[in-house]
Amino acid sequence: MGESDIDRRAFIKQLGLIGQGSLMLSALPWLEGFAADKQKELKGEKAKIAIIGTGSRGLYHINNMLSMSNADIVALCDIYPPHLEDAAALCPKAKKYTDYREVLASTDVEGVLIACPLHMHAPITIDALNAGKHVFCEKSMARTPEQCKAMYDTYKMTGKVLYIGQQRLFDLKYIKALEMVHSGKIGEVVGIRNFWFRNNDWRRPVPEPSLERQINWRLYKEYSGGLMTELATHQLQIGTWALKRIPDYIMGSGDIVFWKDGREVYDNVNVIYHYSNGVKMTFESIISNKRYGMDEQILGHTGTLELAMGKYYPEEPKQAPGIQQFINQIEHKAFDNISIAGPSWVPETASENKGEFVVDNVKTHDGSNTTGAVGDGSIELVSSFCDSVISGKPIPVLVEEAYYSSILALLGLQAMEEHKILAFPEEYKIPYLNHA
Repeated sequence: MGESDIDRRAFIKQLGLIGQGSLMLSALPWLEGFAADKQKELKGEKAKIAIIGTGSRGLYHINNMLSMSNADIVALCDIYPPHLEDAAALCPKAKKYTDYREVLASTDVEGVLIACPLHMHAPITIDALNAGKHVFCEKSMARTPEQCKAMYDTYKMTGKVLYIGQQRLFDLKYIKALEMVHSGKIGEVVGIRNFWFRNNDWRRPVPEPSLERQINWRLYKEYSGGLMTELATHQLQIGTWALKRIPDYIMGSGDIVFWKDGREVYDNVNVIYHYSNGVKMTFESIISNKRYGMDEQILGHTGTLELAMGKYYPEEPKQAPGIQQFINQIEHKAFDNISIAGPSWVPETASENKGEFVVDNVKTHDGSNTTGAVGDGSIELVSSFCDSVISGKPIPVLVEEAYYSSILALLGLQAMEEHKILAFPEEYKIPYLNHA
């Protein structure tokens, strides 16, 4: 049993502490594959997987899959020889390809894991589903809303398995936090704040100028939506997960503020998603200042959740010990006597609330890693995909959650580029959420 299997077993064990069995699975149906009866159906089989795209994220998945007992990497595909050779060194028995269509023609392949640049997600996924293969495609789902809808429609038509790389759906601290939201633990949700700050140019070394766009594809509009498709997609998924609805309109602003190096995508973005009940979800990202790192915050009228930190803060924290209450009373009386601009003023005490962790042994990261982080749900997500390849059964809700997160990211980008307030287009609504 490899490290990934150990992580998976720990995940399944902790799931038993969250929710009440079937009640939890009814709320989180994409986790049903981890139920004991579902695991027995797999009978120790291995999914025969091809990796299409063997760059940094592809290699990250390969390293995890090599220690999974339910995965067998049988093929590798990449158009960039150095990346392909790096992967081949890890998987010497796997066949090597430079044309993904040859991979899809292979009878040895049951499922494909796509970790290539965004503009190729839709073409490869649609071809793979139509070829009878099961598909794991990294987020974002696709480069345009039209492509996202085409992928979704093809998935529904073929009945094949489709996973999109939204690993937060398999991260224990997020699962527990959203269970707290839906159980009413934080009261009525009144706001959602998402932010992701880094301080680097997002560039990768280029051996020769002709490879600039191929290697640094994230910086060019033809291939990428920049911060919205590469970062925001992860966090915007929290909106549909928490609120079970989609926004009615979107507004935003994006600019190239600092990294003026020939890139085409924004390095500084702010977006507001407005819901019909008045709640707003925001996303902000700057990649020239890393002070505040990354987090998603769900604000309720009785409590707050910091999802990336795995912490819960009640609006009314537990009473302090008697001596601390006595000190607080003295301090408040002192401040009551200080007149500031007329009225008396008492300092806010929010910073004194240390909060509590939502699960044991919380694993956190600051969002600076551009490849993957330990304990972020990626291992469980890919392992679940391998189980689904073996069973041949699609996982409910997973695709719909990923679809809406990708659409929201792309609509936010469109609002920035067009300097418009955009209503959510009717043609991109699918039968899943309350669209009120």
